[in-house]
Amino acid sequence: MLRALTSALRLPRPWRPLQTRSCASDGAAGDPEIQVRALAGPDQGITEILMNRPSARNALGNVLVSELLEALARLREDQQVRVLLFRSGVKGVFCAGADLKEREQMSEAEVGIFVQRLRGLMNEIAAFPAPTIAAMDGFALGGGLELALACDLRVAAASSAVMGLIETTRGLLPGAGGTQRLPRCLGVALAKELIFTGRRLSGAQAQALGLVNHTVPQNEEGNAAYHRARALAQEILPQAPIAVRLGKVAIDRGMDVDIASGMAIEGICYAQNIPTQDRLEGMAAFREKRPPRFVGK
Repeated sequence: MLRALTSALRLPRPWRPLQTRSCASDGAAGDPEIQVRALAGPDQGITEILMNRPSARNALGNVLVSELLEALARLREDQQVRVLLFRSGVKGVFCAGADLKEREQMSEAEVGIFVQRLRGLMNEIAAFPAPTIAAMDGFALGGGLELALACDLRVAAASSAVMGLIETTRGLLPGAGGTQRLPRCLGVALAKELIFTGRRLSGAQAQALGLVNHTVPQNEEGNAAYHRARALAQEILPQAPIAVRLGKVAIDRGMDVDIASGMAIEGICYAQNIPTQDRLEGMAAFREKRPPRFVGK
């Protein structure tokens, strides 16, 4: 078993630099529905994926899902991405969930294929090697909340964010990870209550239940959660990137097994960090009483 775990927990191969895409959308047909932006200056290391499909409230249709999958495939190869932040360019909404108008035109077979792609998208977000943060300034319903649940951390506006797995109110059930990630986040009984009732929660209610990490009062611009998420990302930036990524692997893989196997996973991850330059730099900085300068090697 340890041999299999060791193979599964190897560090990713060397990354290639990312050619970032910056493309605004006004909602017209054919326009890109996301922007990918690598921040600069003190925010260097933070990359944003901005969902921008105002005509459909960022609903997850074929084009948006394809663009998100393409962006994730490119970003996961870039060593410079230390934190990935998901946000919305549409005021008042994070993501309204699956595009049911588009789905209504699909055959039963096409629906099954699309939901499988949607589930695959959430799995790609969850497996992204760097920490991920969802900034929810507005509605995050159904698949929108499933996208946020696939992220490592969630920040919400206390009053304007509204979230819930509301699929049962539409004759559906969560099909992109909600039935699995919500109980792992909140516990089985509470997750069942929220899914069975299709209940909607404010940001403040979600924080009280432990569904989001932080809530903030909304501002006039409607992007308070984004600014708080960015501040949270800035706290992660100075830390050793390899250690952060391996910590994520240890937690994610360890939560799916018994504690003895989880301890073995932690040991494998720790062993991979021992030969890094950053570990030596951290000890040297402590000895010399100065801030460490981590380089991701």
